[in-house]
Amino acid sequence: MDTSPSALLRVFLPKVPFIARTALWHQLSLSKTSCQWDLRTEITINLIRSLLDSPNPAPLSKTQRWSVKDPGIKGPMWIAKVTLPRPDEDDVRSVLVDAIESLKGADVVYTAPAILPVEAEWTGYRANVRHDRPRLDLSEDQHYQNLMSEVTSPVTILYFHGGVHYMMDPSSHRVPVSRLARLTNGRCLSVRYRLSPQNPFPCALLDVFLTYLSLLYPPPGSYHEPVAAKNVVLAGDSAGGNLVFALVQLILEINRSRTLGSLAFHGQPIEFPLPVPAGASSSSPWLDLSRCMPSVLSNVQWDYLPPPDGVDPVSRFPHDKIWPTDPPRGDLYCDLTMLDHPLVSPLAAKDWTKSCPMYFCSGEEMLADEGKAVASVAAKQGVPVVWEQYEAMPHCFPMLLEHLEAGRKGFKNWAAFCAKAGASSDDDDDDDDDDAEAKLETKGTWFAAKTCKETAIDVRTLAVCTMQEVAERMGSAIRARMRGQEGEAKILPKL
Repeated sequence: MDTSPSALLRVFLPKVPFIARTALWHQLSLSKTSCQWDLRTEITINLIRSLLDSPNPAPLSKTQRWSVKDPGIKGPMWIAKVTLPRPDEDDVRSVLVDAIESLKGADVVYTAPAILPVEAEWTGYRANVRHDRPRLDLSEDQHYQNLMSEVTSPVTILYFHGGVHYMMDPSSHRVPVSRLARLTNGRCLSVRYRLSPQNPFPCALLDVFLTYLSLLYPPPGSYHEPVAAKNVVLAGDSAGGNLVFALVQLILEINRSRTLGSLAFHGQPIEFPLPVPAGASSSSPWLDLSRCMPSVLSNVQWDYLPPPDGVDPVSRFPHDKIWPTDPPRGDLYCDLTMLDHPLVSPLAAKDWTKSCPMYFCSGEEMLADEGKAVASVAAKQGVPVVWEQYEAMPHCFPMLLEHLEAGRKGFKNWAAFCAKAGASSDDDDDDDDDDAEAKLETKGTWFAAKTCKETAIDVRTLAVCTMQEVAERMGSAIRARMRGQEGEAKILPKL
């Protein structure tokens, strides 16, 4: 992301009158949120809201290009860039397509993507370094060795960045990812998955699946040694959280349908069932691409995400080389027929049995209800689930509002889950894995605004809708989207 002074000036200078007006309303207690937000939070959230819901949006290709611009590497972080090679075999794609087919309901439209090499960044904490210290002039392998010299925990976080599936990049998320590495004393692998709309579903899911297998079964020439699944914790924010739970559901579906045989990967057989990671965690996961749950409208005042209004024509977005697609598609990420597929919207998944422990950090945000639904279903099915929700906090607040106690606590608790879930040592035997998982118990907590006073809540009763009601809501939302489609989408979800 371009964070140069000139770029920031171009963005924020026209907003000076807006910022002044927001500050005045807050000081006079005229805003609806002034009772729960401080002035800095009020300005931050309203400014982001105004930028996301601009009446004159830039072409998608320009927004995407800006969001993936590398700001450079400096400060207390080790970054080692890697490219994970594609396997010669087609088994990875085949099992993904089989899972899509077995989980689909009615007829769906998608294209099985090509398997391509995946770029990623090993990320670690570089101690005793100023924030303006430049990156050392070393080979990527040397950077990795230096990174590993400061790692004291077996925890390996596989990180998927957010950005609505069409924006952002590992380079835009280096600061929070390196912070996770510091707080867990471990290392992170941040994935540069393919972005939509150029690469629709299931391209990104295929990329993160290949990366997960590459962690466990390193291809020739890899910097890393094989990582035990009991030490791998999936993590992601927003759309990255979508990929976290979609990948878990993919692994579960493969294991449900394949109990014998193996998958060929870089010349080595991987026996079924596939290893399940140690944990799945997310800050504000986007689990419903149909955007059908009640909180999408009821929690608008605490969030900066634009609500669906049913009259937001994508044609107001300037046409460019990446959108609309040819042939036209009704959603940036997938065909409209796929919106209620469990690997697109994990909200639709009915079976989380045998999943790894889960962690959800949510604000009082527009996406809260979909997270509640998934957490509740999984907990009822015996999955250890940690649910934490913070009053009056917006989408991805731990990464935006570090000046607040809620922001700091949300991030530290996320890291603490990752550290606990992935902490099994190499000396642990299989029985110890069960003991380690037992330590992660289902727990729900509501944190009050400003004070962060904790109130225990029952994760199993979080859901505001039954699964039947969820299915009906998703179906209704999809039909509404289809009625508005005339060669191109008429409603664009903007997260």
